[in-house]
Amino acid sequence: MTAPTAPLDAEAGEIAVHRCTVTVVRRGGWSWGPDPRGLVRQVIDALAELLADHFAGQLAGDGPDVEITEPVTVTVRLGRTGTAWPGPSRAPAEIHFAPAVMTEAPGEAPDALSFEESFRAEAAVRDTPSAAALFGELAERGELDALLALLPARSLQVYALALLGDDDTLAARLLTELAVRARPGGPADPLPEPLRTGAADAGAAALSGLLAEYVTSARPDEAARLVRSPAPERDEPAEDDRTAGEPPPRAAPGAVTVPAAGEVRVRSVLPFLLAGPLARIGYFDAVGPALAGVELTRDAPLFAAALAYKVLGVTARGWRRHEADRETAAAFAGLQPPVPEERLTAFARTVGPALPVLDGILALSVCRGHDPADPLLLAGTDDGLLLADAQGMFPIAWAADPAALLPHWRACGRPPVLVCGGSLPHGSLRELDRAGVAFLTSVRPLRGDPVTRLPWRTPLWTGAARRLADPHLATGLPGHTDRFADLVTALVTERRAVPLARDGALERSVTLAAALGLATMAWTLWRDREIPDPLSALHRFADLEATVRFEPAAVRVRVPMGRRHADLLRGGLLADVPGVDWLGGRALTFSGG
Repeated sequence: MTAPTAPLDAEAGEIAVHRCTVTVVRRGGWSWGPDPRGLVRQVIDALAELLADHFAGQLAGDGPDVEITEPVTVTVRLGRTGTAWPGPSRAPAEIHFAPAVMTEAPGEAPDALSFEESFRAEAAVRDTPSAAALFGELAERGELDALLALLPARSLQVYALALLGDDDTLAARLLTELAVRARPGGPADPLPEPLRTGAADAGAAALSGLLAEYVTSARPDEAARLVRSPAPERDEPAEDDRTAGEPPPRAAPGAVTVPAAGEVRVRSVLPFLLAGPLARIGYFDAVGPALAGVELTRDAPLFAAALAYKVLGVTARGWRRHEADRETAAAFAGLQPPVPEERLTAFARTVGPALPVLDGILALSVCRGHDPADPLLLAGTDDGLLLADAQGMFPIAWAADPAALLPHWRACGRPPVLVCGGSLPHGSLRELDRAGVAFLTSVRPLRGDPVTRLPWRTPLWTGAARRLADPHLATGLPGHTDRFADLVTALVTERRAVPLARDGALERSVTLAAALGLATMAWTLWRDREIPDPLSALHRFADLEATVRFEPAAVRVRVPMGRRHADLLRGGLLADVPGVDWLGGRALTFSGG
């Protein structure tokens, strides 16, 4: 939530804040508690003390008055080891002030630096967090086990290898998941001889401790061999002959350069508007560490460009892009237009193991907020199955078969599922019924599918093993089916992020992220007056232009004033996004004008 405040004076006018915008982001759930605005008031009450402590050097003595003409960005993350947060609780907090330029007298804002000059002036505002930092934070929040359950074996192996030597305890957590999957009835079988006796009857927690002790004392090559050994069958065929669990090679460097202009006019601000909703669920914070785990940190701008293409213009003939879309995607990624298609294709080939981590973080955020009484939607598309929350069309996961979607269904509380059609993989209804999923569909079953036809005005079927919890869901099935089909057409068929890639993993991953961002925008802005639909956000903001200005500490997006700007501001969708990895750790800020 965003709350502009009146001018604030601290210590008898020694510090004057002319405009203050406070954004509070809560992760780990969707509830704000009984007094949401109380959180903002606590931050505002502590702001004066934070500013006084930070600028104590300028307040001391009889020096000249100074003015800061650019916004001062303060990022505070509670619940971590760090400085004590001002106030009665004195809770630990990580407090970061963005660099601020001070002048002795009021003057005009400094001229915008070019991309090239600004990156040279401050090439690394912050270091990209490692994969250990990401997994460690998930462990602190109690979400690591839920994420590991969603990851394929290949990703578990790659990140376990990346964590070895950096955080052996976390590496052992990933290794435990691999070992249990490899031999569900006896996790000790694939383990080396010194571990088999103690691990034979050990549970997951005890096994994780044994593995942590082993990888800490073993030689690096022995620990790496252990990571690769308890591997079940591949989740999907690899494109080359690499050893299972071996990190993919980096894409060959290409001619990706920063633009020469410091200010760019983009035809659509929509890619930038995705930043706020995705940052709130921790998705943006995970991009850098996830890519670091597969040694693709420098290619983060390519991921951003692929995400941007998902909400820009339709790709003609499946691969041709409009020039304005190329320029907008490059601006969002901080690159010189156009982004080379061959680099995007090479990136899609190498980034595969990192994508399930990002997809899992996105899925868990939706599953946490799902009401088990509300149905999920399932449709076949692009040689797979797409699962979404019916209320708001929030995407959850994309998989090759129903079995891979069952962990997501359980995380949502085992709700009923509306199968909305599309090209379903063979045997999908049979697998759903075998897993005990209560489903309803208008898709005509195949011979042998265990379904029962319902007495309804149109042909409808449900599983034979379980009765549908609420037959009235049949009333909403046609509407859900039409809206879901339109979403798939717009984001999957008409807009291709990486049209030349043989592997569709990156395409599917950025589709999920873009759809969630659009769904969050629609839900925030229009849920009280119409059925929220991600395509409403796509169509209503597609032609909203903006000016993007690149500076040493921030990338500033100026949105034209008007009804759409007012709606975005009121909905809190123009809040600052700190520490964007592909922008060198700079903050992404929004303003009107």
